[in-house]
Amino acid sequence: MKCRGQGSVACWRSFVCGLALCLPTFLPAAEGDALPLADSPAVDVGIQPLGIPSGVISAVMRRDRFLQRALDELATPGQFHPFWRGPAIVPLLASRQLEAGLLGDMPTLMATVGGGALIVGLVKQTSTAIVGRGMAQVGELAGKRIAYVEGSSAHHTLLQGLRSAGLDETQVRLLPMAVTEMPDALASGQIDAFAGWEPAPAIALAAHHRNRVIFRGLTSDYLVFAQSFVDSRPESALQLTAAFVRALAWMRRSQDNLERAVRWMKADALAFSGKVLTVDDAQAARIVRQDILDVPSAPVIPGRLTTPPLRSEFDFLVRQGRLPETARWSVVESALRYEGLTRVMAEPGRYRLSVFDYEN
Repeated sequence: MKCRGQGSVACWRSFVCGLALCLPTFLPAAEGDALPLADSPAVDVGIQPLGIPSGVISAVMRRDRFLQRALDELATPGQFHPFWRGPAIVPLLASRQLEAGLLGDMPTLMATVGGGALIVGLVKQTSTAIVGRGMAQVGELAGKRIAYVEGSSAHHTLLQGLRSAGLDETQVRLLPMAVTEMPDALASGQIDAFAGWEPAPAIALAAHHRNRVIFRGLTSDYLVFAQSFVDSRPESALQLTAAFVRALAWMRRSQDNLERAVRWMKADALAFSGKVLTVDDAQAARIVRQDILDVPSAPVIPGRLTTPPLRSEFDFLVRQGRLPETARWSVVESALRYEGLTRVMAEPGRYRLSVFDYEN
């Protein structure tokens, strides 16, 4: 099956809904999303250049000359495709138009609950936030206009926040919106609140003293591989995993490296969206350090053998009807057992985990 461009939406929806498990929260591609050709020999990676730290990590990975050479030698050249939102990446993993993606926790569950994807490692461990103008608590959201991204980690946080105040989605006005537009929409009065991820909350808080975080939810992002990719090109999957580990190691090595990575991310974001991210470099660097570089043992998934990550989110989303009642935790748990990261970290010399070669 080959699908290209915007016309591929109906194609991948037909494919995904033909699976045993069809999820209701898949989103079509947005204008500007770069959809790769199915069944291409390339390793196609879906990224979100407007998110921090996800966009910073992908900015480093895609400039990794070691990765480029390794994938070229395997006849599987690497290609990075920018997307506005993680949920749009999910069906493309199922339809084999993408081999990998950087996803939040809710899209990660969407990708893995059907058994077609594997979770490689941790990209972020932090919180997403509900930000409101002139509000002090979540209960004040009743009847208000709230911007959100359907199926995102921040959507999960919004559902949690509403539930904590005894509200549901029918008692507020939900407005789909790109996360980059949310701070300006709040400033102009177009919306009363938004649920978003960094840097949107930081930008909004810096813009006006009446903007406040009224709810935070714990969230995490992951590097996710399509099962078909690992099965058919296992060494390419390991090389991509190595580039992921290398990116974090390089940024941890020095503040200069981290600041350089932030500049790369902002250049990628500008090229993709046509707009300059208003978060300053120092603030972006602090977010990256707090959300991933200072997380103990990252990118290894914390507690994967004792306290399973994603379990509470899974249970909550099933109760909310965001995942099918037939969804089974054991399938997600199996996705967490992918050993590619362990194999790569056990052979640091072979996978060049402590030497670096990046494009300018």
